[in-house]
Amino acid sequence: MISELVNRHEEAAIESSVDFFAPDGKAMREALERTTHLAIGAHPDDLEIMAYHGISQCYGESGQWFSGVTCTDGAGSSRVGPYAKYSDLEMVAIRKEEQRQAAMVGKYGAMAQLCLPSASIKEAAGAEILKDDLLQILQVARPEVVYTHNPADKHSTHIAVLRGVVRAMHALAPECRPKLVYGCEVWRDLDWLSDGDKVVLDVSQRENLASALVGVYDSQITGGKRYDRAAVGRRYANATFFYAKARDKIEQVTFAMDLTPLIHDESIDLADYVLNYIDKFGADVRSKLARYFSC
Repeated sequence: MISELVNRHEEAAIESSVDFFAPDGKAMREALERTTHLAIGAHPDDLEIMAYHGISQCYGESGQWFSGVTCTDGAGSSRVGPYAKYSDLEMVAIRKEEQRQAAMVGKYGAMAQLCLPSASIKEAAGAEILKDDLLQILQVARPEVVYTHNPADKHSTHIAVLRGVVRAMHALAPECRPKLVYGCEVWRDLDWLSDGDKVVLDVSQRENLASALVGVYDSQITGGKRYDRAAVGRRYANATFFYAKARDKIEQVTFAMDLTPLIHDESIDLADYVLNYIDKFGADVRSKLARYFSC
């Protein structure tokens, strides 16, 4: 399986070093086959920010396994302080090792790093490589739940990964597609979704684990981006401001957009799907303003 992915990258003249890792030493196919929850993200640390719900659901649970796929190499990451003079290649090596460490801390079933250059997956050839890689992983893993980037995310690489995810899932036989697919918060939160449209994911469990997972990424935190504080702060804010008239029912929450209909009905246009949510939000704002400003 590893050799097939590497060969595809080499044939397309894409420089990447595919990395598979199972913290408990299982062979990759065996490690992937036990997956129940799978997260597919763009960069090292995206999984730990957006898919903590899946990590915590599986942590220490018999018969539940979280696996991750990180699609790009993270070469363009922010760097200051001790990392200011590091080259792109040096950063790729550091971030790859950090992602492996996160997999160990979170007791992942399997961790696949495709290490594709971010620019490549935005172009036709690289996009096809990404789709094929994800398809092969999905065919083996057969996850029940998938976490990925939401289609209103403002990071273009995240949207390119989402495209690969959707295309790969559409290439699966209908009976092999995941039961649930969530578009998660990273570079834009989902607080703007109408409350009835939010998928509310309880991530209150083991804050120490959540902090440790993001804290592994020293190259990002010391390098100028305090994702460790921001990720946990957003979760507390989501929980507190979600319930306006009662005490907090959940301590920490991440919101997600339900992408499952898109995966099981290929006739749905992704842009229309997202814009319907935005239109619903706009109509709600207009209705409230009309109520109080029309007299």
